[in-house]
Amino acid sequence: MSEFTPHFAPIVVLLFLGTALLLGVSFLVLFYGAARRSSFFARLGVGAVLTIVAGYLLLLTSVSFASNEKVLPVGGWKYFCEIDCHLAYSLVGAQTAISLGPELQQIPARGKFVAVRVKTWFDEHTISAHRGNGPLTPNARKVVLVDDMERSFAPSAEAQAAFARLGNPSTPLTEALRPGESYITDFVFDVPKDVRGLRLLITEDDPETRLVIGHENSLLHKKIYFGIDSSPALTKP
Repeated sequence: MSEFTPHFAPIVVLLFLGTALLLGVSFLVLFYGAARRSSFFARLGVGAVLTIVAGYLLLLTSVSFASNEKVLPVGGWKYFCEIDCHLAYSLVGAQTAISLGPELQQIPARGKFVAVRVKTWFDEHTISAHRGNGPLTPNARKVVLVDDMERSFAPSAEAQAAFARLGNPSTPLTEALRPGESYITDFVFDVPKDVRGLRLLITEDDPETRLVIGHENSLLHKKIYFGIDSSPALTKP
């Protein structure tokens, strides 16, 4: 099972860039009208800016309203679509604990620890014919757990360090990959004991994605999660 964000990446990115270009031209017309004290060019610039912004926001929110929340099972892939290639993420497994670390260096959880293991894969079947075998550095990612009350929990740096001391190697999500390559990353969260309905959210952390039509970060768009409750326990990678 696979889900993609955003769909039709080349088209929506070109639409975003084209809209930005048209806005730039409209502002130039507006500034020209103001500088020359020309009411015609000023009104033309203002009208163009308002029309372009309103049209783009209408399209963006319409696509968002039509979206649905998705929860991927273990082994499902979430694709982040670029212009000429896709990076995919999959939940490998998860486990809970009340303490972490080697026997004499354990740290207790404030509530309970939830450790999740994620696989990152540069899908070689999604690259364009002209891209080649060069490395790709992933964009910034945001990784959180979300419960059934829509509360978000960020990874705990202290817990992750304790988990790593148990001999669990982990590659940061910022590591570059070549087509076909993959790696494993562990995240550890400290969440309340009574938390329910946990889902893992991995999403882009770039602010411009909020303005990309069809992207899960865009205004009112539903998210693509990974289900935690049915995940198998972690083993040594």
